[in-house]
Amino acid sequence: MTYQEALEWIHGQLKFGIKPGLERMAWMLEELGNPQDNLKAVHIVGTNGKGSTVNALQTIFSQAGYEVGTFTSPYIIDFKERISVNGQMISEEDLLGLVERVKPVVERLPKETEHENATEFEIITVLMFLYFGQVHPVDIAFIEAGMGGLHDSTNLFSPLAVICPSIGLDHQAVLGNTHTEIAAEKAGVLKNGAPFIFATERDDVRAVFEKKAHEEGAKTYELGKDFTAKGTSHSFDFAYEEQKLENISLAMAGQHQVANASLAIMASLLLQKDYPEVTPDLIKAALAHASWLGRTEFLMPNLMIDGAHNNESVKVLIDLLKSEYADKDIELLFAAIDTKPIDSMLAQLESVGDLTVTSFEYPNSVKLDKYPAAYKKVSDFQTWIKNHVSADKDKLYVITGSLYFISQVRKWLLERKNNV
Repeated sequence: MTYQEALEWIHGQLKFGIKPGLERMAWMLEELGNPQDNLKAVHIVGTNGKGSTVNALQTIFSQAGYEVGTFTSPYIIDFKERISVNGQMISEEDLLGLVERVKPVVERLPKETEHENATEFEIITVLMFLYFGQVHPVDIAFIEAGMGGLHDSTNLFSPLAVICPSIGLDHQAVLGNTHTEIAAEKAGVLKNGAPFIFATERDDVRAVFEKKAHEEGAKTYELGKDFTAKGTSHSFDFAYEEQKLENISLAMAGQHQVANASLAIMASLLLQKDYPEVTPDLIKAALAHASWLGRTEFLMPNLMIDGAHNNESVKVLIDLLKSEYADKDIELLFAAIDTKPIDSMLAQLESVGDLTVTSFEYPNSVKLDKYPAAYKKVSDFQTWIKNHVSADKDKLYVITGSLYFISQVRKWLLERKNNV
């Protein structure tokens, strides 16, 4: 088998859809020797902010000299980004070796059990557990849940801590229709008294979290209550009991990044007894240049891409644009997939600038004729960039929407830049 054949086999499992549940995962991992039991890892759940929080933690712990594994989704440029060590994606050779071990187990699953075929995400999760648990053990791993928590494929290890940056209305068909239903699903990963670090502004979500934490014997650490962050992404002060980190500057702009970074700081301090090289000074230095692909990322001096893919992340983007770029004339390009609340996302975006919509090559992307007639349309992002984006310093161009869309934009822009 070649690497390309391995990749095609993984993606070929997309036809089995999304099937929440842990029985298939548990059987496959048992057949592989339960590699997840060897992990020292933190579980990151939530609607938005997971990737930025994982990235902040990865930067902190790898700069402290530890070998750090990360599991994230979706990827932005290369599939191998999803399984990385110290920010470097897994090699083709290692991924191929994992697939050659896992594929026979996956193929035996529906033949030897009453279970259905494994899904693509389940297989990728098994590959990750095998890599970090057996093939390439790491000092610590930061594992991002895929969708939800309790029934998510990642929920088969005992975490050192659990972090939840936010709860919003997304993936309701799978997770539930209300904030409390979704919060209960996310908090379902709590186990064995692992500390729970979270941020929320909703009393109903807080109540769900506190109840579940109490049931599991988990101590809670809530941003704004147990620890605080005051200031902006340019400079903020963090405080927890007697510990203070002052004048923290972030590479990523926005108040939501202050919150994400604060969760990462709190987790780092709680883990410090087992990872003593993670000092306050090191945390500050690491956060000063921890950036995350496709999130408020500038690919040209006045062109930002941002994967704002639901109502909550669109609101965060708008807050950033209003606070940091109020002096700019803003032009936006948007594309999404058809499971998202398009109308409300568009209504928010048009409040800050001149908005155009487009479509992109993806199975369930919103087609151009399905967008409301009121919005300007362009056939593809390449045309919009060529016709709109200029060097005018008074203008800010923002391309946003689905992370799958942002991935294609980013790849095209970087290739174009490299070919100039």
